[in-house]
Amino acid sequence: MKRQPVGPGGPKPVMIPTSATRGWIVLASVATYVGSLVVMRQSGTANVVQAGMLCLFATAAANFVLDTAWLKVHRRTSAGLDWSRSQASLGRTGLKLIGLAGSIGFVAFLYWLFPEYKGHFYDRFYAAVWLVLPWWMALAVPYFYLVDARQTNPHDGYYHMGLVVALNWRRVDGRVIGQHLLGWLVKGYFLPLMLTYYFNDLTKFMAFDFSTIKDFKTIFDFGYDSVFLVDVGLAAMGYLMAFRLFDTHLRWAEPTVMGWVVALMCYQPFTSMISQNYLDYARVDGWGAWLHESPRLYAAWGSSILVLYGIYLWATVMFGCRFSNLTHRGILTNGPYRWTKHPAYISKNLAWWLTSVPFVVMGDPIDSVRRCGLLLLLNAVYYFRARTEEAHLSQDPTYLQYASWMKQHGLFRWPRR
Repeated sequence: MKRQPVGPGGPKPVMIPTSATRGWIVLASVATYVGSLVVMRQSGTANVVQAGMLCLFATAAANFVLDTAWLKVHRRTSAGLDWSRSQASLGRTGLKLIGLAGSIGFVAFLYWLFPEYKGHFYDRFYAAVWLVLPWWMALAVPYFYLVDARQTNPHDGYYHMGLVVALNWRRVDGRVIGQHLLGWLVKGYFLPLMLTYYFNDLTKFMAFDFSTIKDFKTIFDFGYDSVFLVDVGLAAMGYLMAFRLFDTHLRWAEPTVMGWVVALMCYQPFTSMISQNYLDYARVDGWGAWLHESPRLYAAWGSSILVLYGIYLWATVMFGCRFSNLTHRGILTNGPYRWTKHPAYISKNLAWWLTSVPFVVMGDPIDSVRRCGLLLLLNAVYYFRARTEEAHLSQDPTYLQYASWMKQHGLFRWPRR
């Protein structure tokens, strides 16, 4: 893409890079997801885990078919595949399958080690694992053989993990295996959370009585729950569907301690410990108690909250099958990412201010000031999270070009100047 000067000493315009996803494709996938949820609800199935996994696989299938047919994602340079050659190696494929087993074993060991994963909270996640794992391992054999034969660099993380398991440590590349294990740490940490939240939200959706929707409060509650049902479902699908064949694989994982710390602070079990002991800004009598005597203002304020969470959901939707924290799986430049680099963080943090209204005095004014300070500290966590993500993604020239374009055209370019 060419840059052309606009005048003597003036800034050079930068063309926005092509996004890793297409809006109409991800919207078609979301329509498949919502349609699958409705079908599962109408079928009256009692097995939420099976129903939920079928919805995710149907959504991913729709996304992959459209991505492959229209975008030719399997032929992108970023996929690292060369379809003009076939250098099949049974030995190398076998070593990678051993590496896959070792990667699963690595995560399973951590689940066995830490008490967090021994309670009943994750029962549905484990049920989903036992449901999917046999099929996953069986399909891995032809998949690894097909991909290995066409990889431009077949000595990937699975290859080096296979060397580790085979005790051939002298040939192991420390940087490659380090990145591979970080990627599996991301998957191992976030997938149980997202799937558990997803199954819990799906259970609520399956049992919901639509006849109870009679006023704005019930509309708000259903809309709020629906946002997160779609959000965590698509997030779980992203962690499940990391395939080089469809260019949704992990390019690399966040390498810094700071990046990991600020990200994990935002998720369980860490967020509960931090919010209860340090950042407990919320109060029971939030925006609803403040505005319950003014129905029109109540509806307007609640609608604003839903709009902000809708933007947050829009940001998740645009990832398609590429959603994943702490990893690089392609640069998004469309949807809300055409306006700002962090639409999800901005909208969610603004929604928290509208929901908890710590700036409204409902008793002790000093307490309101204190709560505002605590929420500002939480906002700061997301600010540093955004900064570490930018530093991480800046290893990709595409992101640097996107950041340059955003400086000239982004929604917040004027306040920055």
